[in-house]
Amino acid sequence: MLASFAILPCGVGQELKEHVAAVVKLVADSGLEYKLGAMQTTIEGEQSDVMELIMKCHNLMMERAPRVLTSITLDDRKGATGRMEGKVADVEAVLQRRVSHE
Repeated sequence: MLASFAILPCGVGQELKEHVAAVVKLVADSGLEYKLGAMQTTIEGEQSDVMELIMKCHNLMMERAPRVLTSITLDDRKGATGRMEGKVADVEAVLQRRVSHE
């Protein structure tokens, strides 16, 4: 399963980097493959591991902010693995060139 998610803490001011960094550390320490993007983080793994990690991230942010908005997009394809890199490679193959990506 691939999951892209964004967590937005509300009521903690304009600067969010310290809060986001705490969540990214949790993701990095999880052992799941991930890519940090400018507007979201994408992780890949088994459904139960992915969903558990997203909820851990959400709950960590709830410890830091009075309100948290979490947005999740799931891509679940039976038998598919390595899709985080594979999806980009597929597009590059069609275009016959490398593209800029996160």
